[in-house]
Amino acid sequence: MKFAALLLLTALFTTGANAQPADPPAVLAADPADRDALRATIAKAREEGTLSYWDAIIAPETEDEMMPLFLKAYGLPASFKVKHTLSPTQGVVTRVDQETASGNVTIDVASLASPPWVNGLVAAGHIMEYTSPEAKHYDKAYAAGLGRKGYYTPNGGYMFVPSWNPDTIDFKGKSWRDVLGAIPEGRMSINDAPNSATGLLSYMGLRQILDLDYFRAMAKMKPQFVVRTEQMAERLVSGQDLMSWGGSPGRLLQYNGRGANLKFILPKEGILLLGNATFILTKAPHPNAAKLWMDFSLSPAAQTILSKREALVSTRTGFVSPLPDYAPAIDSLTLIPMDWSKIGPDDIRKGKAEWQSIFTP
Repeated sequence: MKFAALLLLTALFTTGANAQPADPPAVLAADPADRDALRATIAKAREEGTLSYWDAIIAPETEDEMMPLFLKAYGLPASFKVKHTLSPTQGVVTRVDQETASGNVTIDVASLASPPWVNGLVAAGHIMEYTSPEAKHYDKAYAAGLGRKGYYTPNGGYMFVPSWNPDTIDFKGKSWRDVLGAIPEGRMSINDAPNSATGLLSYMGLRQILDLDYFRAMAKMKPQFVVRTEQMAERLVSGQDLMSWGGSPGRLLQYNGRGANLKFILPKEGILLLGNATFILTKAPHPNAAKLWMDFSLSPAAQTILSKREALVSTRTGFVSPLPDYAPAIDSLTLIPMDWSKIGPDDIRKGKAEWQSIFTP
């Protein structure tokens, strides 16, 4: 509730003749010139009465914290329904592709860390052109290729990194290369790249700093192929695996919150940050509710929750992470540069074929 309180406090010190007593916190905090437009959007969203949001990140506990704050910020009634669907990455891709191909769109907003796929949706006209009032705080993210102003903005970024359970292995490495030979064969999980869009993109990014010999050596360790990072963390907790080559800090955070003691490193060579692109579908059935959710997702309040609960790295300029150990400031990271605008379907197919030739020949 800190966000709502902050908005109300801001409103008390904001002068503007067009403020109204019944205005919700978000309107009171908006620039006076933008208030009428926001009031109109909120009124239409109330009529729509619902919002459908799909992503591959937000856990139920995070949803439970975000949704009431979203309703309060815009003065939406308790009857307003936010239908959130958490799905594997490929599930989001498949569902959005099916709906846009058929023209029967039920999803309003989606978030996914797959820039080539999202850029394809933009090119095909499937993403609504909308510039959130929060967009001005994400210019650095746009410049880095993590978003495209007017179409999609990352509500956070995440990475896949080496992780382990110190109760089962004493790992002191600092590098991607330190993982090689650190544990016996068959005791490590890696991202199942052919069946995970983000896993494949991560592999393609890491190929910028790690040569084929590195991955051939990794294949000799006979890793287990896993799609979901939750499963990777669970295998570390149970002792089934000694290491995970592609663990998610967000999932490690959640397991540690339940009593686990999982660790990870940010390898010195660098990490690939995947921007979780948030966008509105052109044929969204509830476009006004979608705009409000987009705005809220990029606000300091939502960014704080996503950083705190999901360990997402905020790409909002000037944002101070509430959880720097798991979600450090983006300026503190050594990032692998990727020009996603130049990555197309052929590059994706080549990357997949290369991975398969190494790990499943």
